[in-house]
Amino acid sequence: MEVDLIFRIAAIGIIVAVLNQLLIRSGREEQAMMTTLAGLIVVLMMIIQEIDALFQTIKSVFQL
Repeated sequence: MEVDLIFRIAAIGIIVAVLNQLLIRSGREEQAMMTTLAGLIVVLMMIIQEIDALFQTIKSVFQL
């Protein structure tokens, strides 16, 4: 796993947290929830791509 991936996930988390707080303080709780869900989906998609690469590597190592 690359360190760059960890930094990207952390950056997305920080941006989502700041946006979430700004939206909650302005009284837009629904948009804050949608922002949080969007950030979660983006991070999950990044992780799914890395898991797919891991499984492809395992297949090639064991010649499956």
